[in-house]
Amino acid sequence: MLVGMPGAGKTAIGKRLAARLGLPFRDADAEIEIAAGMPITEIFARYGEPHFRDGERRVITRLLAGPPLVLATGGGAFADSATRAAIKASGAVTLWLRCSLPTLLRRVAGREHRPMFLNADPAEVLQRLMAARHPFYAEADVIVTCTDESPEVTTHRVQDTLAATVPPRRLPVGLGERTYDVVVGPGLLARAGGLIGPVLPARRVVVVTDSAVAPLHLPALRAGLEAAGIAILAEIAVPPGEASKDFSRLQEVLEGMLGAGVDRRTAVVALGGGVVGDLAGFAAAVAMRGLPFVQVPTTLLAQVDSSVGGKTGVNLKAGKNLAGAFHQPRIVLADTDTLATLPLRELRAGYAEVAKHGLLHGPLWDWCETHGAAAVAGETGALTHAVLESCRLKASVVAADEREESAEGGRALLNLGHTFGHAVEAEARFDGTVLHGEAVAIGLGLAASLSARLGHCSQEWPSRVIAHLTTVGLPARIADLPRRFTIEALMGRMSKDKKNRDGRMRFVLMRGAGDCFTSSDVPAEAVTALLRDEGALG
Repeated sequence: MLVGMPGAGKTAIGKRLAARLGLPFRDADAEIEIAAGMPITEIFARYGEPHFRDGERRVITRLLAGPPLVLATGGGAFADSATRAAIKASGAVTLWLRCSLPTLLRRVAGREHRPMFLNADPAEVLQRLMAARHPFYAEADVIVTCTDESPEVTTHRVQDTLAATVPPRRLPVGLGERTYDVVVGPGLLARAGGLIGPVLPARRVVVVTDSAVAPLHLPALRAGLEAAGIAILAEIAVPPGEASKDFSRLQEVLEGMLGAGVDRRTAVVALGGGVVGDLAGFAAAVAMRGLPFVQVPTTLLAQVDSSVGGKTGVNLKAGKNLAGAFHQPRIVLADTDTLATLPLRELRAGYAEVAKHGLLHGPLWDWCETHGAAAVAGETGALTHAVLESCRLKASVVAADEREESAEGGRALLNLGHTFGHAVEAEARFDGTVLHGEAVAIGLGLAASLSARLGHCSQEWPSRVIAHLTTVGLPARIADLPRRFTIEALMGRMSKDKKNRDGRMRFVLMRGAGDCFTSSDVPAEAVTALLRDEGALG
């Protein structure tokens, strides 16, 4: 289905495209006139626009329910909310032929008989219509910018673009009225406005990012939002790194948001890794007692884990994420193209969460052992699979146990390796010497070893887990880290872990890949002995 302004060339391009694809071509306006037995100008004059839009919707719905075809629509069809919803529900591929105002003016010359141009200045009419309709055209699946080139050249570009387009995958996080999609695929930043717009209460946002991500990805996000008529009230950049997840930085973000004039219908967009997502999400949760929130993760760790599920927060001196809130996003856009800009160390750190999901899932662990090295090497197909399957697993777990309230298992299982990992990370004072994913990798090795020592799994499992993590370049033992930790300090950190119950440390243990469980029945002596054997001091 071709959508766009009057003069965009929907009919001219549509006929040529249909011939190339071997499909019939239909023009919605012509079909409407046949069905009504009168010209569109007369329909408007006699019955008004609402009547015309109802008939237009019925004709388009009928055509889309039939055999495959190329369909050109009137300029206002896709801007009508009910018609747009019917088009999306049909599964049709929508393509916006985007033209500049000068190009449109040259093409509509001589069309003064059309209802919208009667007794009016075409430039003024087109400007007004572009402002009103472009935000909705931006929701099209594919966008092709047209120039004054010949229709044949444009048709060739349209066909090439359609052939090269990789449709994003949508994974729902089922939370009743608060259900949202995790959208995974390439090129999502450029289409951000069209993807985000339908779930926002107003077309106003504040973007929170960090100073390392902003030069790489903020221009594309900005252009994508502006194409859909979404106003950016402020762009707030924090320093990169875990140290930005504290109350002083939170206050800076809040002051920046409120100073920009946000209201309760203004959304907060987090562009960056897990630190930005956690910080911006917490700011959205507490500003004015809750603002809409959108996650646009740009790191592997954030795409496969922290952006999904609504956990937000900041760190305290006592430990990681000890102040926070559950605040679900309206949508998550995981643009896999952004992963190409990650330093190798960050990519490896993100992969630790993929390995964790593999151990929880079972079959995904088998995939990790076979293809994990390719993912860490930046192979696009492997990374996309890792993101999709990790998000699929996490979405199902979050939908079943959103607030980690299950007595056993549930969302708490997603903390496999994290009791140890958070202790290591906090004891390193979040200074960057140990990344979150590296701490998780250490935790996975320790969790597997502890499980084996307690008799829950065979010794094969810690060997396999540690060997795989080492193969992909991650630290797997405390002794692998560039600094030393004492047993006393790590045990002290774990005793304050937010997952503990009734004063007892709580661990996620494993019987094998796909068979993990939570337990508070872990002797402290077993933990201290393990830490000592794995390289902790004392």
